[in-house]
Amino acid sequence: MKRHAISVWGAVTAAAVVTAGCSAALTTQTAEHAKDPTTLTLLAELALERGDCRLSAEDYAAAAQQSAVAIARRASEVGLACENLPAAWQSVQRWRALAPKDADAATTYAAIAVKLNKIPGARAGAQTVVEAAGANADDRISQLATALLEEGEAPAVLAVVSGAVGPKPSPATLALLAQLSLQAYDPERAVAYAHQALEHEPGLTAAKQILARAYVMQADAADAIATAREVTASDPKTYTFELAEMLVALGRREEARQELERLRAAGTASAEVDQRLALLAFQEGDLAEAQRRFADLAARGDVGEGVILYLADIAARDGDTSAALAGYRQLENSSLGLTARTRAAAILLPSDRAAAFALLDDYAVAHPEQTFELTLTKVHLLSDHDETDAGLALLQAVLERHPRHPQLEYERAVLLERAGNVRESVAALDRLISERPDDPTLLNALGYTLADHAEELPRAEKLIRRALLFSPDNPAMLDSLGWVRFKRGDAKSAAPILAHAYALGQDSDIAAHLGEALWQSGDETQARNVWAGALARDPASPLVKSTMTRLLPPEKS
Repeated sequence: MKRHAISVWGAVTAAAVVTAGCSAALTTQTAEHAKDPTTLTLLAELALERGDCRLSAEDYAAAAQQSAVAIARRASEVGLACENLPAAWQSVQRWRALAPKDADAATTYAAIAVKLNKIPGARAGAQTVVEAAGANADDRISQLATALLEEGEAPAVLAVVSGAVGPKPSPATLALLAQLSLQAYDPERAVAYAHQALEHEPGLTAAKQILARAYVMQADAADAIATAREVTASDPKTYTFELAEMLVALGRREEARQELERLRAAGTASAEVDQRLALLAFQEGDLAEAQRRFADLAARGDVGEGVILYLADIAARDGDTSAALAGYRQLENSSLGLTARTRAAAILLPSDRAAAFALLDDYAVAHPEQTFELTLTKVHLLSDHDETDAGLALLQAVLERHPRHPQLEYERAVLLERAGNVRESVAALDRLISERPDDPTLLNALGYTLADHAEELPRAEKLIRRALLFSPDNPAMLDSLGWVRFKRGDAKSAAPILAHAYALGQDSDIAAHLGEALWQSGDETQARNVWAGALARDPASPLVKSTMTRLLPPEKS
């Protein structure tokens, strides 16, 4: 999720400049002076200049309780940008109390509420935004949804926006709700909203596009392809690749290849066709073909950032770390800079952690608004390289700077399980669910953890099925459901659930589970095919490899 950038407040007066030289004295003020809102505001800005985001947010929150709208607004923005959610929530409640009809206050209130999974509060803020929008309702609702998606997951944002738009939303807003439903993995709801939009505006292409993608999610290939053709026919220049994209999404890759070649023969720009063919080969795990096509593009001068990234990724997969690092280095300061640095750090980490983390730290200097995400990236890199204890230690230090942060607490629970502390992980997830009983991510995480360790299987299935109420076709949650059914001894019913999850997500861990369910059901040939396909796309997959080692008979020498 994106983060808000913050800067030192331009409205701080010359008094702040004078006081800056006396910051040590200010920090030792008596309790009586520290309660003064002007002093607290100055202290907050000084803390922000020093990089002490937590103290700045807390001082601002305290100042906001005694101040007018401007300070409350600043306090809310600093609290959110600093990821200090207790301080942000305290500040934005004050801002909203001072300006109950203000759309900016309501938007920030809704965003922080979504982040904290306070759905009724978020919906109330969203309703204020809609009521204040007037003739610009469609644009404002779209902006609101974008702001909420920066801070929360799609199921929560859908619940908020759908409850705030009123009984007669416009076709554009219905299309937006359809898109949110698709992002929430709720294709049935997406289809319903898209059809409503088309009833009012039959030519609304955005609704038709969403409809086609919802049909893909429902495995309705005929309607997905027919709708994609209709979209292309409505505007062939804009939607040239709509059918090819639908065929790829449906897993009909050879037909997608044929469609791309047909487009080339019909005069479509060959560079765009070749990029898509190269990407298709990469996704299938045909690295030789992908490398050849991407290299041809580079030789012709069609060297976009994406081409360089894929060539570096292919080199990394082939074990040519020097070529991979050289490619990632070309992108260090590009729009793909964070992605390139993260992948380079993953290569360097086993041999030189300092150099690996320096790549991310240097990026943070130029992009301080992404410091929070970069720290989480370090945690994930450590965990992925079997340094879970180091990841937990780093995560604990981050939690001290971002108290009671739900994402950090969730990440900690996940890492505890990876470190083998299953009971502690379950206890942490139980506590989080007691605070956020309708958070599907938490419900699924606890259900899957219990299932994977064959503990409390009836409860695990109940938790997972509850998560699926919020996100019915979420592949990770379907994987959990299939896995708990498998663990309960029902491999035959588990296999189709896992097959649907794999069709939606193409994740190697799901492939490992699907293959095992097929194997247990007696379909050993299909199990081997699933594992082989997964390894072609992700040769390093530890779960696929360990599953195959456990189940396949040893090869004869």
